[in-house]
Amino acid sequence: MTATPRTTLRIVTYNIHRSRGMDRRTRPLRVAEVLREIDADVIALQEVVGAGPRGSHIEEIGAALGMGWVMAQTRELRGHQFGNVVLSRFPIAQHCQHDLTYKSCEERCMQRVDVDVNGRALHVYNVHLGTAILERRHQAQRLAAIVSNRHVTGPKIVLGDFNEWMRGLTTTLLSSRLKSVDLQQYMKRRRHYPGLFPILHLDHIYYDGPLEVQHIQVYRTRLSLVASDHLPLIADVRI
Repeated sequence: MTATPRTTLRIVTYNIHRSRGMDRRTRPLRVAEVLREIDADVIALQEVVGAGPRGSHIEEIGAALGMGWVMAQTRELRGHQFGNVVLSRFPIAQHCQHDLTYKSCEERCMQRVDVDVNGRALHVYNVHLGTAILERRHQAQRLAAIVSNRHVTGPKIVLGDFNEWMRGLTTTLLSSRLKSVDLQQYMKRRRHYPGLFPILHLDHIYYDGPLEVQHIQVYRTRLSLVASDHLPLIADVRI
């Protein structure tokens, strides 16, 4: 008997804050435990510590989850790689990154990972934008141009930490070119930063192509409240 190909996926975006929790303890395996509970197929992480003189957080997390991963380094942090990571249960067919750095601000990038879902490419854009208004204005224009590239066809999902809690240029530009997930339609409590007492909504999800969002959830548990300064944002999608 031939297994029926899966068409529904669980995708999560999570700023793990260098694996440093609200209790000021750095514990990558605690982050991995939160992600294990979520049981996602594709995971977009921001603020990840990679290889360096004192080990690698993402290697610990990837090994604990048994998932393949690819990193987009934005800069070095105390001799370690530092940036965005996408983990996937499906094969990663291709990956690249686009520099979003603005002038002398902290280095930023957008990571694109093409995940092979039953022979079909799902384009996952993992984003971490800056904190300054002028910086995000520059990044929003570049981001919108990259994502709307007509040469990249098929289902696309853009998610991550946009550092924009009010409707700004990033929200306006992306909403004009992509479908935007309105968390108000799915939940009463949609704020997920900072972890213990969330008052802001910084993480967002946009999508395009033959993709349907079926459910959205902010993952709020005793463990996730202390594992990072953000709460994970989960999307169940159907291709």
